[in-house]
Amino acid sequence: MRRGNSKIKLLIGAGIILFTLFQYYSKSEINEYTGKKQHISISTEDEVAIGLQSAPQMAQQHGGLYPDQKYQQFVDQVGRKLVNNSVAKQTNYKYDFHLLKDEQTINAFALPGGQIFITYALFSKLENEDQLAGVLGHEIGHVVGRHSAERMAKQGLTQGLLSGVAVGFDPSTAEGAAAIANVMNLSYGRDDELESDDLGVKFMIDAGYNPSELIGVMEILKAAAGPNRTSERMSTHPDPENRIEKIKEAIEKYKSNE
Repeated sequence: MRRGNSKIKLLIGAGIILFTLFQYYSKSEINEYTGKKQHISISTEDEVAIGLQSAPQMAQQHGGLYPDQKYQQFVDQVGRKLVNNSVAKQTNYKYDFHLLKDEQTINAFALPGGQIFITYALFSKLENEDQLAGVLGHEIGHVVGRHSAERMAKQGLTQGLLSGVAVGFDPSTAEGAAAIANVMNLSYGRDDELESDDLGVKFMIDAGYNPSELIGVMEILKAAAGPNRTSERMSTHPDPENRIEKIKEAIEKYKSNE
C-alpha cells in the first residue's frame, strides 16, 4: 500500500512539474526594445498597476519622500530628459521619479511599469548631473528590459518546480532543488544588472550625457560597500569592477555606432 501511495505522489509531483514548465515556456515573447527573448506572464498594463500600487509603500519604507522640492524637480528634469530622448518614450510605461528621504541607505531601484526611486543617501554622494543621469538611466533600463516581470515569472517557475519536487520526492531532494533555484535566481539578477548598465549607457548617450560618469557611480557604490562587500557569487549584483569593464565596452560599442 505504501508503495502505491509513493507512486501516486510521484505522479502528482511530476504532473505539477510538467504543468509549471508548460506554463512558463508557453509564455515567451521578444522584447521589442532590447531584442531579448523573455518568459513573461503579465501585461505591460499589469506592470504599471503593480508599480503604482507598490510605490507609496516603498517610499514609506525609506522614510517617505525628500522634502526639498528643488532637488525633486532636478531628479524629475534629468529623468524626463532621459526618457524623452530614448526608446523609453516609445514604451507604454508611466515613468515617475522619486527622491527618497532615506539618508542612510545608498540605493536606487525601479518597480515594474516605471516607478523609479533614488535615496538621498546616494543622491548626496553624486558629483554631477551626468552621474545622476547614469543612476536613473540604469533604473530606466530595468523597466524597459521588463526585469521585474521576468523575475516574477521565474519565481513562479521555481516555486512550481519546488512544489512538484516536495510532493513527489523526499525532503532532501527538495532542499537540493531549492539551493539550485536560489543560485539560478542570483545569476539571473546579475544578468539583469549588466543589461541595465548597457541600456543606461545608451540612454545617457541618446540624451547628451557623458556615459563615462556611470563609471564614477560604480566607484561610489564600491566605496560605499567597503571591504566587507558580499562576493559576486552570493549577490544579485555583479562586482563593481566587472560592471566597470562592461560599461567601458558598452561606451565603445554605442559611440562607434554614432
